[in-house]
Amino acid sequence: MSLAANIKNVWKELINRKKYLLIFTLLPLIVDIVTKNIIKSTMELYSAIPVIDGFFNIVYVLNPGAAFSFLHDMNESYRQLFFVTVTIIAIFIILYIFTLEKSKVSIAGFALILSGAAGNLIDRIYIGKVVDFLDFYYSTYHFPAFNVADSCITIGVALIIIDMLFLNKKKHTGENN
Repeated sequence: MSLAANIKNVWKELINRKKYLLIFTLLPLIVDIVTKNIIKSTMELYSAIPVIDGFFNIVYVLNPGAAFSFLHDMNESYRQLFFVTVTIIAIFIILYIFTLEKSKVSIAGFALILSGAAGNLIDRIYIGKVVDFLDFYYSTYHFPAFNVADSCITIGVALIIIDMLFLNKKKHTGENN
């Protein structure tokens, strides 16, 4: 199959799955963008608003690294180029896998991962860092702050793992009986 025909098939499959893209990619992406803009426009950088004392704050921090501040100490220009490039490549790979996947649970998972990757990519392109604002903690231990996009990625990966380990396993076992 030629590259042009392959691209055409991928595009056609994306169109066929537009409801998944709308529900699990576009809507969470809008929520991510809106919540980050609310944080940026209403809070001072590094400020915190206690929500549940001893457990949860809304904060405004900028994360120059990846998940849980991975690579935060890398040279800024290299880090920016690295994350933007890797994220764009990942988005294309996710879109391709999304078109091949048969399970609706995994399709939703890949769509959520796509949403999260796009949400954090937008931050990286426009401000060079990612806005994080959800801060869960106990006593003096704070889980790394995160955002809606990070949550989408985590939930998407969890859905794919659950589908692979439990749901697809049941389908295959049921087919053999």
